[in-house]
Amino acid sequence: MSSGLQKLVQSKLSEVNEWPLLSAFLLLTGALTFTKYALKTIAFLSQTFILPGHNLKKFGAKKGAWAVVTGASDGIGREFSIQLAQAGYNILLVARNNRMLGDVAAAISEKCGSSVETRIELVDFSKNDEASYANLKTVLAGMDVGVLVNCVGRSYDMPTYFAEADEKLMDDIITINVAGTVRVTRAILPGMVARKRGLILNLGSFAGSVPSPMLATYSGTKAFVSTFSDALAEEVKGHSIVVEHLNTYFVVSKMSNIKRPSLFVPTPKAYVRSALSKIGSPCGAAFTNRPATSTPYWGHALLDWAIHVVGWKQLFISHTHGLHTDIRRRALRKIAREAKKE
Repeated sequence: MSSGLQKLVQSKLSEVNEWPLLSAFLLLTGALTFTKYALKTIAFLSQTFILPGHNLKKFGAKKGAWAVVTGASDGIGREFSIQLAQAGYNILLVARNNRMLGDVAAAISEKCGSSVETRIELVDFSKNDEASYANLKTVLAGMDVGVLVNCVGRSYDMPTYFAEADEKLMDDIITINVAGTVRVTRAILPGMVARKRGLILNLGSFAGSVPSPMLATYSGTKAFVSTFSDALAEEVKGHSIVVEHLNTYFVVSKMSNIKRPSLFVPTPKAYVRSALSKIGSPCGAAFTNRPATSTPYWGHALLDWAIHVVGWKQLFISHTHGLHTDIRRRALRKIAREAKKE
């Protein structure tokens, strides 16, 4: 060790000796901070890659119980319907497109045979129609509903600044994402409370935790879903009901307009398999202060963990703004090319 370095070390040791209480406090604070992050990281890795979630039998699987899935006609909702049927639930498919729901029912019949009963209930959630919800309540009255998946949702056709957005589209996003989730949950929850058993899965989005410029209304509705889930979970946990907000990044679907899976973008089948295998486990949300949130798919979990370790929300907001600006630019170019062909 050089004489200059020795003098520097001796100087710092002298400063420590002069302020023993402050030095001890700083050392303890550093140790506690490191320990907290280490334990949370261990929990995140264990939950995401090793530990299983609740068994679906806890919520009536293979015991005649029903699973109700909204937005069941396509994408993630369709896949939840099929996989819950394979797990042993009867399935009530809820959406507006009768033909597409019929296709889902046929797929369930092909995979599960006569062991699973499937019904269809047509609801156009954008209309917030009293008669439709009354009919839904009548159908639900005779069912032992063990699982509700609130999967119905609406987003923008392309990223758009709020001041330029179509007002009807904004109204539809709020009505579908917020009112639809609340009203279907309200129709089903009393029965779960009476039976002291139930699982409610509310499909969320990273846009609910990282405010998303150019998707402002959609982002706000997903923040609602997160907060609603946290509050409701605390209300009903004494009734053995699990409420979970599924924090979701991109998935291959018509809504995301992504057609090919990648490391961080799974197929609906892979996503739903992860979600159903990790019920009750925060996974990538282990670092957050969102008690009823789970980020079950491992690629999404890694992103969620990284976002909260970095902790610089403005950085991610700005990044999202740039991403959406580029997506809009490419979408407009595509529209212009197609217009020229006509």
